[in-house]
Amino acid sequence: MLDLASPTDPVFVRLLLHSYERFVGTPLVDGENAAAWLYEDAPFGLLAHDADPDPRFVYANRTAQGCFEYGWTEFTGLRSRLSAEPDRQDDRNRLLADVESNGFSTGYRGLRIAKSRRRFWIEDVTMWNLVDDAGLRVGQAAVFPRWTDATGAPAGWAEAERTCS
Repeated sequence: MLDLASPTDPVFVRLLLHSYERFVGTPLVDGENAAAWLYEDAPFGLLAHDADPDPRFVYANRTAQGCFEYGWTEFTGLRSRLSAEPDRQDDRNRLLADVESNGFSTGYRGLRIAKSRRRFWIEDVTMWNLVDDAGLRVGQAAVFPRWTDATGAPAGWAEAERTCS
C-alpha cells in the first residue's frame, strides 16, 4: 500500500519519477526540488492511486486538485472510480487494464467530474504503473497536460489561483 507522509514525500516522488522513466522512456521532470515543483507549480495535473482492486487516490498535485475541486485531505483516500461518472466507467476501466498490461498508455482523453458535478475532459493523458524496487506494482499514476470544459470552452486554470475553472 502506498502511504505518503506528505504531498512532497521524497520516497513517493522517487517511485513516481523512476516508474515514469522506466515505462515511458523519458524523464517526467529533471532537477532538484522536483517534489515541491510537481506538487505546487507543475502546469499539468498529476494523480496517483494505489493498487487496491477498488483503488484510492494517494496523490493529487495542486493543478489536479483545482480541476477536480478537492483539497489534499479530501482527494487522498477518495476512490479513483469517483473521478468519472458511472456511464464512463467502462472507458476508464479499459485505460486501467491497458496500463496494467502494457506498463503505460498515452494519448487518452476521458470525461471526468469535479466535486461540484462540473464535467471536464482530461486530454493527452499519459498513465503508467508505479512499480517499487522489488518489482511489485503498487499503483498507477497519470499526468494530464490539457483539460477542457465539457461544453467545449477551454477550462484552463488561473495561474494565480491554481484552480481549474
